[in-house]
Amino acid sequence: MSCVDIMKVLSDETRFAVLQRLLNGPLHVHEINAELSLDPTLLSHHLKVLRDAELVTTKRDGKQILYSLAPSVRRGRDRRTLDFGCCKLQFAAT
Repeated sequence: MSCVDIMKVLSDETRFAVLQRLLNGPLHVHEINAELSLDPTLLSHHLKVLRDAELVTTKRDGKQILYSLAPSVRRGRDRRTLDFGCCKLQFAAT
């Protein structure tokens, strides 16, 4: 995926917010949505876009799905920076 494609995916503030929440570790959908308060189908759409872009991965956890940053997404030492090769995004502490 090119840098332009990654930036297009992350230009949506909801997808950007999801990645920011995943910086602290894997989360279930209801944990992500606890702060975002989105319609579940809308959040599902955004998570699919992030999966298709290979920015997040999923793992079955019982009846739920656990979302995490994809292993291919490199992180800075501060754990608040994502390095995509072409650019870096540094998230503010929450």
